[in-house]
Amino acid sequence: MSTPRIIWTDAAASLIDRLRAIHGPLMFHQSGGCCDGSQPMCFAEGEFKTGGSDVCLGEVYGCRFFMSRDQFEYWQHTQLTLDVTPGRGSSFSLEIPLGIRFFIRSRLFTEAEMGDLAHLRDHLA
Repeated sequence: MSTPRIIWTDAAASLIDRLRAIHGPLMFHQSGGCCDGSQPMCFAEGEFKTGGSDVCLGEVYGCRFFMSRDQFEYWQHTQLTLDVTPGRGSSFSLEIPLGIRFFIRSRLFTEAEMGDLAHLRDHLA
């Protein structure tokens, strides 16, 4: 069984359910950040245009999760966890009007997990 690049908390799943009931199918794109930093942004599926410069890391509770290929080069050694925290971010993400926001925690993969990911990493290069 391969190691997932991205996982989620129960709180994130609950918020996804809430947003999906309002907006239908969803997708995520990990913002590369600038002034407000890097954060996951939730959109109605197809609302954010992805292309050859984006990598799909997998699915988060049934929603595809993307980041830019350049950013993936920095984060390829980490497993990401999608979570939720109180507060309003300054992005265009769908949850912002609710007074809560998605955020990412990360941890480094073990050597064994990295070996399990090699085929995916090679496919994305």
